[in-house]
Amino acid sequence: MRVLGVDPGIAITGFGIVDYAGNSFSPLSYGCIRSVADMPPHLRLNKLYNELRDLIVKYRPECLAVEELFFNRNVRTAMSVSQARGVILLAAAQSGLAVCEYTPLQVKQAVVGRGRADKQQVQYMIKIILNLPAVPRPDDVADALAVAVCHVNNYSGFIVK
Repeated sequence: MRVLGVDPGIAITGFGIVDYAGNSFSPLSYGCIRSVADMPPHLRLNKLYNELRDLIVKYRPECLAVEELFFNRNVRTAMSVSQARGVILLAAAQSGLAVCEYTPLQVKQAVVGRGRADKQQVQYMIKIILNLPAVPRPDDVADALAVAVCHVNNYSGFIVK
């Protein structure tokens, strides 16, 4: 199974492409898609869409797993993350990918075994599970890999397209 995990954001969108076979994980590629703050919003979203589509074409994942929006007090941030999520979902839909969405609590539970785990625990477990030389940076990359691992751990053979 090949999964593209995504941690959405307007300035930084983390991604992680993971293969899972024979009870083991293999990270294929991971990193982030960045846009600069002085870019107009529509161009930032266009850049995200194009780079995500390029990843989908290059790696041909079976599905895209994305973190659900965690709403905090900053409405402006929530709106821009929502716009990025919309672009991510559109790229997946236009590529014919199945999409699965997970809450931060579900991701932490699947990766660490505790839904209230802190960010450092998740990052450490991603390093161990994927046998990485170091914790992926920035945090968005580790979060995207965690979403991909979460999907594998929650996969039941049924994906809604």
